[in-house]
Amino acid sequence: MQTQTLRILGRTTSINVRKVLWLCVELDVPVAQEDWGGDTRPTSDPAFLALNPNGLVPVMQDGDFVLWESNTICRYLALRERRADLLPVDAAGRARVEQWMDWQATDLNSAWRYAFLALVRRSPRFDDPAAIAASVADWNRLMRIFEAQLERTGAYAAGPAFTLADINMGLGVQRWFAAPIERPTLPAVAAYYERLATREGYRLHGRNGMP
Repeated sequence: MQTQTLRILGRTTSINVRKVLWLCVELDVPVAQEDWGGDTRPTSDPAFLALNPNGLVPVMQDGDFVLWESNTICRYLALRERRADLLPVDAAGRARVEQWMDWQATDLNSAWRYAFLALVRRSPRFDDPAAIAASVADWNRLMRIFEAQLERTGAYAAGPAFTLADINMGLGVQRWFAAPIERPTLPAVAAYYERLATREGYRLHGRNGMP
């Protein structure tokens, strides 16, 4: 097990930064988090771009090793800490976890993006009522897919046990409940939300009132 303090660069209002911070609580890994992006230090700073030329958060420094892309950071940390319960070593088990991680990062995030930027971030570039309605409808459609998955597993995203997939999906579910939109009643998703709230990492970095 590693004891060296990780350096995590990124503001805590970022859903992708919160993902990494939550995982670090699950792993009991010490973290030095620094605010970058948004209204904090600009990611256009040459010092930041030297670590991530994309200018996006989060960035992780583990000693001399630098890594960006939140899902990749999460996979790295789970492997580094030898947490096969979070990221299985068998091909099928790992693929099932990564399927839901990637679905949240691509399909689900793409669905909510327009509505979230319009209704929560209040971005003037996202003010088309038809586009907002379409985004909300697609968001709810995908959440119904997740409802059906939870009905199948009875507990968590990839099966009966908590995995990395639930860090992605747990943050996605929190964003759905926090957004000022009309939502269908999804009992399995609601129960999942409450189940995750028993975890310290989710209370600190997931279900913490942030959009």
